[in-house]
This record gives sequence, structure tokens and C-alpha cells, in this order.
Amino acid sequence: MACLVDTTLLARLANATDAQHVIAAQAVLELHRRGEVLHITPQVLIEFRNVATRPVAANGLGLSIVDTEAQAMTFEARFPLLADTPDVYPAWKALVGALGVIGKQVHDARLVAICPVHRVASLLTFNIAHFSRMAGYWPGIMVLDPANV
Repeated sequence: MACLVDTTLLARLANATDAQHVIAAQAVLELHRRGEVLHITPQVLIEFRNVATRPVAANGLGLSIVDTEAQAMTFEARFPLLADTPDVYPAWKALVGALGVIGKQVHDARLVAICPVHRVASLLTFNIAHFSRMAGYWPGIMVLDPANV
């Protein structure tokens, strides 16, 4: 079964001092143990670069560009990349139209829309509230909290 990994998980994996780092790492290990294939998307890597290079004072990781790129390469090697395909936009458009998604959540909606396009059954995130309503738009897509894996 396939699972999409959200940026919140990557940010915690990249920061060993984060209080939720161990939870993130254990969730990844457990899902792999269960035979799940964990995926990322170009959007997730773009969002990761944003948070990783942003100063700590601005809720970022404060990593250098070199360290950020090295970490991103590690994630690319560890998690297969789902391609951006032309089918994602119509799925996203239907989702945001049906649920009235606005503001910053339009980015989260795009990740949710990727799931049915690529037959991904679950999304692993620390932002359960951001994704639950949208995931319900497509039956069978589950939002997983790393603490409950």
C-alpha cells in the first residue's frame, strides 16, 4: 500500500532536536515494517526547502543551502517521488471547489488530490486537522498521525 509523506514529517526527520523527531522516525520505520511504500512529491520537497532554509526565529530549521540540499537528496533516495501529472490539477480543482478550500490550505489540498491520482491510500502528517476534511472527499484516503502509527 502507498502512503504520501507530508512536509511536516520531513521537517521533523531533518531536525534531530525536534520534540517529535523520534515519533516521525518511528512512524516511518513502522510503516516500512508493515510493507507500506512511503512517497514524496515535488511539492513536498519544495515546501521542505522553504522550512529548512527559513531562520529558526521564523519557525524554520535554519539550515544552510548545502545542508538542505543534502537532506533533500537523502529524502529523495529514501522515499520514491510521485510525479506531477496533468491529472493532479483537475482533481485539485474539484476538491477545492467542492469543499470551498481557501488560503494556505490550497497547498494541502494539492497533496490530498495527488492521492487518488496515484492510488495512494494514506497521507502521513502532523497536521491532521489540515488534511482530514479534504481527505474525506475521496472515500478510502486516510490521514495518519505519526504518533498513532
